[in-house]
Amino acid sequence: MKVERQNNEILVRFSAGTKTSRIQAILDYLRYEELTSKSTASEEDIGELLNEVKKGRWDRTKKELGLND
Repeated sequence: MKVERQNNEILVRFSAGTKTSRIQAILDYLRYEELTSKSTASEEDIGELLNEVKKGRWDRTKKELGLND
């Protein structure tokens, strides 16, 4: 592995034998960290949003399956 800094970027090079799925998992985590680093959301805010999303998904599923009364 080789790490280089060029202009405003950091380049990381891996040998061809490295599993791309492992690299992708690490990149996904780093992207998550980048996106959430300045978040001011509380655990409560996240829980409320999650409940809203789940409810919307269930309502759509019921409609698609014709389970609405």
